[in-house]
Amino acid sequence: MSDLPTTAIAPVSSAAVADYIQILKPRVMSLVVFTGVVGLVMAPGHLHPFLAAVAILCIAVGAGASGAINMWYDRDIDRVMRRTASRPLPAGRMLPGEALGFGCVLAVGSVAVMGLAVNWVAAELLALTIAFYVFVYTMWLKRRTPQNIVIGGAAGALPPLIGWAAVTGDVAWGAIALFAIIFFWTPPHFWALSLYKADEYAAAGVPMLPVVAGTRETKRQMLLYTLVLWPVTAAPWLLGVSGLLYAVGAALLSLLFTVSAVRVCRDQSDRSARRMFVFSLAYLALIFALLLIDHAVVTPMTPVWGGAA
Repeated sequence: MSDLPTTAIAPVSSAAVADYIQILKPRVMSLVVFTGVVGLVMAPGHLHPFLAAVAILCIAVGAGASGAINMWYDRDIDRVMRRTASRPLPAGRMLPGEALGFGCVLAVGSVAVMGLAVNWVAAELLALTIAFYVFVYTMWLKRRTPQNIVIGGAAGALPPLIGWAAVTGDVAWGAIALFAIIFFWTPPHFWALSLYKADEYAAAGVPMLPVVAGTRETKRQMLLYTLVLWPVTAAPWLLGVSGLLYAVGAALLSLLFTVSAVRVCRDQSDRSARRMFVFSLAYLALIFALLLIDHAVVTPMTPVWGGAA
């Protein structure tokens, strides 16, 4: 009997709408969008409400695109880690090409719409954010250095600059102050998570700081970053972008964040690290909420250190 020709059967996707939403990392996206909104609201000038909505939508879609491409690239290590094993790609519900194509379309579309509808400075910053997160953090830093979060954190800190630029067409010191808050918040936030997930990161071959330098050094650096956040979170007030209401609230929140880091240093269990991780999310959200509230009810003070924001 002659051999019958065989036909390869292409894999079939079982991805649902919920899976496409999940690869956009909606929880991360929500914080990104919020900080972008704060940058947009606090920027001097005026943007038509429709264009403001378009800008916010583009920031959200761009953030989702970054998440989708990140999940495509990291599907191998996501399969190893317990907290990510149920994601659509490692769980086999979505094909890699689907996630990559979806992310690329969203990335190009968000940048194009931002440029055509709002302005090209905001579009260029959005493109930089996506490219930095995908190529610098995900593909280069994450698997190579324990400083992955420190340097890669710049991607997550850019949305306020995008929102600001959407209104003004440029970037000023006030926007850079908002960037700095997120940038210096990112390491203690993620290192708190990595302290109680160190075994998973080690199994996946991701050189997070606790895996490479140990828990003691990680806790020390977490505390140092919380101390740095004191002057960094005061910067909007010092520049005259926000008022005393924000300054007092930010100081109290930074005190609580530092106390959390001290407790982590003293606690030999994972309990304090878990609590600090949860509080770190509230900390950043409350800092930016204070900026909004202060902007709404208080006239910004004259810059303490001179110069216009």
